[in-house]
Amino acid sequence: MTPRALLSERLRSHRLSAPARSVTDAAAHMLAVQAQDFVAGRWALGIRSSGSPTLSGVDRAFARGDLVRSWTMRGTLHIIPAVDLRWVLSVTGPRQQAQSANRRRDLGIDEALLERVARELRVRLADGGRTRGELFEDLAALGIDPTGQRGVHILAELCIEGVLVQGPVVARDGAVAREQLFVLADAHITADARPDDPLAELFVRYIDGHGPAGVADFAWWSGLTLTAARDAVERSRHRVSEVEEGLFVAASRPRRARGADDGCLLALPMFDEFYISYADRSTVADTEAMRRIGPGKNGMVRASLVGGGRIVGAWTHSAAVGRHRDAPAAEPFVDLAPEAVAVALQRYSDFVTG
Repeated sequence: MTPRALLSERLRSHRLSAPARSVTDAAAHMLAVQAQDFVAGRWALGIRSSGSPTLSGVDRAFARGDLVRSWTMRGTLHIIPAVDLRWVLSVTGPRQQAQSANRRRDLGIDEALLERVARELRVRLADGGRTRGELFEDLAALGIDPTGQRGVHILAELCIEGVLVQGPVVARDGAVAREQLFVLADAHITADARPDDPLAELFVRYIDGHGPAGVADFAWWSGLTLTAARDAVERSRHRVSEVEEGLFVAASRPRRARGADDGCLLALPMFDEFYISYADRSTVADTEAMRRIGPGKNGMVRASLVGGGRIVGAWTHSAAVGRHRDAPAAEPFVDLAPEAVAVALQRYSDFVTG
């Protein structure tokens, strides 16, 4: 497979040239999109949807309980269909807990403490959700200092254990909402998918939304060991297509949109799956582009401009109070047509103000 063909297939599997009918369909196809920046995670779904998706529409999907956000893999927040959360955590949860064990120990977080907090929060959340700040106040009332990342690690651990999940979006006057309520997972999630082989299912769903990709890419994305990743491949070979040795695509790929152009300029969000979800990102970006996009020393991955499946620039936008209606600012890495840049950024502006 030539680099050009590979990028064309990835644009299709990522729903960037074959958009889904709705943001919830896009979420189901991608399974999990990285979303430690909550605005970016929601735009990741918007840009993969047809029609005129809006931020408020994504937020309604959270309010309905169709979507949730949690630490699904690699100790990182992702947006995921609520129906898929539990089975995904059954695969990725133990690995995340093993990797964070030393940090939890350093913070004085043990099973007894987590059980005590879980008991208390089941009472306090029985009548509705609470923000992270409110939960930190609850921890302090229990005699647990939430500072120094202790509070965040406790909430993350309870989410990985399936006690909590982030659900409805908290409205923010005059600005883009950036916070969610933590709710009890058992009360909020009303239906569960139950795949016969969750490990194999995870690989199939990764390839559906990210192929062409291989075992090293899957291991990176899922946070699993290479041994577990190879096992997943072997258990799911009959459900995917191997286009060349070690490179897989979905058995059934989405239909490209009428008139879809791989060269169309796209304004992808921070931490977008098209760039971040592979062990080898050189197909998508050259060395200079990777240096400028990240991850940087602070772990941030900048929002990118993509043309022909390659990163050709970056862009920024503020979600601060009173500034979310300002025009995004582009930072081209190569010569780009101003009209194409304007069209790409206007899609985001229409989404975030809708």
